[in-house]
Amino acid sequence: MLEADTFDELDLKLLHALEVDGRASFSRIAGVLGVSDQTVARRFRRLRAEAGLRIVGVRDTRRLGQDEWMLRLRCAPDGAEAIATALARRPDTAWVHLTSAGTEVVCMTVPRTQDDYDDLLFGKLLRTRKLVDITAHQLMHRFYGGRTGWIGKHRPLTDAQAAALTPAQPQATAPARITPDDEPVMAALKADGRVTYPELQRLTGRSESSVKRRVAALLGSGALYIDTEYDTARFGFTTAAMLWVTVAPGELDAVGRAMAGHPEIAHVSAITGSANLMASVLTRDTAELYAYLSGGLGALDGVRHVESAPFVRRFKELTYPRPLR
Repeated sequence: MLEADTFDELDLKLLHALEVDGRASFSRIAGVLGVSDQTVARRFRRLRAEAGLRIVGVRDTRRLGQDEWMLRLRCAPDGAEAIATALARRPDTAWVHLTSAGTEVVCMTVPRTQDDYDDLLFGKLLRTRKLVDITAHQLMHRFYGGRTGWIGKHRPLTDAQAAALTPAQPQATAPARITPDDEPVMAALKADGRVTYPELQRLTGRSESSVKRRVAALLGSGALYIDTEYDTARFGFTTAAMLWVTVAPGELDAVGRAMAGHPEIAHVSAITGSANLMASVLTRDTAELYAYLSGGLGALDGVRHVESAPFVRRFKELTYPRPLR
């Protein structure tokens, strides 16, 4: 990876370590990286302050049996920012971005119930002035993204280092589910995926041993995972775009799997709609984006059409507001 002026290879290794296990202690990470605990803590604080690093507890919608939808909202130029801001504030949205020269908002929505979905799509959005058109794509299959972090594709850590940090996966003894009693724990982990067990005890009123067991159960069942977000531009990847790819139906799985292995791809899913693959791509600059579209992606058998939409502004990733640079 191209190193930025402010950050170096150790910072990249720390990011990769946190993608492997976002709740790993500084001492454990330090032991694997061969540096002191204080160095890891200092680098972590700087990444938070200068690169917008956040560690976040995330519900796994697929394990929980919930649908995910990507909305494309075509807006009047003077209304797109207000619409994006309103969507970013909602608890059931993620990845709210302004694209296409500032006239389109793309937004992932994870409604808890059908009523929530109907209220957003057929209620609030249809009553929104400055909204020209809505297209909704249901995510059918994720090839890459979610639990799998992007920076690991660039291999800052060796395989042995990544394996040493990978937490043991307890065998799930119950299906993935989140109960009403879990909501205070989930809220605390969404705010800070590294929140300590004593702090969870204080926030929830439950005993420390109780919250420790419940967090382990949520992670073990797959209902919850720990994710990272940060400003990729601070590490040299200044160009990001959404791709809407139309593929021959018989090649859909093969193309999706191939794209999942490309280092430029941060997320790729099969979707409903006129395009049948949606992806987000990260490159160092526009020239590298062109090289990927014409080369890595364009060379795949079965690709019939690609629509690209560079990000103009990011309003929300996993959390809102997005940390400022």
